[in-house]
Amino acid sequence: MAEPTGNVLYYGDNLDVLRLHVPDESVDLVYLDPPFNSNASYNVLFGHASGEKAAAQIKAFDDTWHWDQAAAAAFEMVVTGGGDVADALAAFQTLLGPSTMLAYLSMMAPRLMELRRVLKPTGSLYLHCDPTASHYLKLLLDAIFGAENFRNEIAWCYYGPGSPKIKQFLRKHDTIFWYSNGDS
Repeated sequence: MAEPTGNVLYYGDNLDVLRLHVPDESVDLVYLDPPFNSNASYNVLFGHASGEKAAAQIKAFDDTWHWDQAAAAAFEMVVTGGGDVADALAAFQTLLGPSTMLAYLSMMAPRLMELRRVLKPTGSLYLHCDPTASHYLKLLLDAIFGAENFRNEIAWCYYGPGSPKIKQFLRKHDTIFWYSNGDS
């Protein structure tokens, strides 16, 4: 695997890019802002030089997950590898069954495992998520990095219009988990 020289931008599935192009223990910092399992589709909107929005747009990604053959294959790949991550996913399967959340976690697990592989022993990972899956992702990160490498949880509160559809508190925060790859 050749280490990239200079600035390189990869387009594609980050799991493939990590496995094919990023050497072990070569990364100091990872900030991950993955899909949140929001059950929405996102587009890239283009604009004019004036700043006015253009009608042109392309599909960026779908943040919808389904328990299908791809999800089952990702789950099976992690579980057959054994260890704490396999145990965590098996527990999620017992708790959640073949659900959209299990499909999401089955997609996230191998990517988080690869990100740990590429982090230097002094590296850190910051995972940005929302309350939809934060509690599951925290347990998954504990299984991958070790609970002892959890450094902090940042609650990012934000403001804006909106009111809850039912009587409850507003959901106006995201979470950023900080894990280190070791003691330093």
